[in-house]
Amino acid sequence: MKIILNGVFVEDQDKALKFYTETLGFVKKHDVPVGEFRWLTVVSPGDQEGTELLLEPNENPVAKTYQKGIFEQGIAATCFGVDDIRAEHERLSALGVRFTLEPTEWEDIIMAIFDDTCGNLIQIMQR
Repeated sequence: MKIILNGVFVEDQDKALKFYTETLGFVKKHDVPVGEFRWLTVVSPGDQEGTELLLEPNENPVAKTYQKGIFEQGIAATCFGVDDIRAEHERLSALGVRFTLEPTEWEDIIMAIFDDTCGNLIQIMQR
């Protein structure tokens, strides 16, 4: 068994697609109309057949409550791995990304958390 899909709820799929591709550097994989929304996924540029991230609309009241609750508690919706967290922090900060936790060492990892502008906190981690 392996993880093939993970999702984050987003307030606006177009805004999320722009942030996740243009700012974070992911690549759009699927963009399929599903009623008034889309099955919209992105992947890592170096692993385009790997795990997909679903940018899922938060139109469901339960999804909105969940998303708002974990954001307000400072809990990251998901985590991405990076090779050089300090360089990634510098690159994203230069693009205007707001970090809620600067790169911080915890035993054998370094992590940071930023706001994805779509209703989520996202953690990045270097091992």
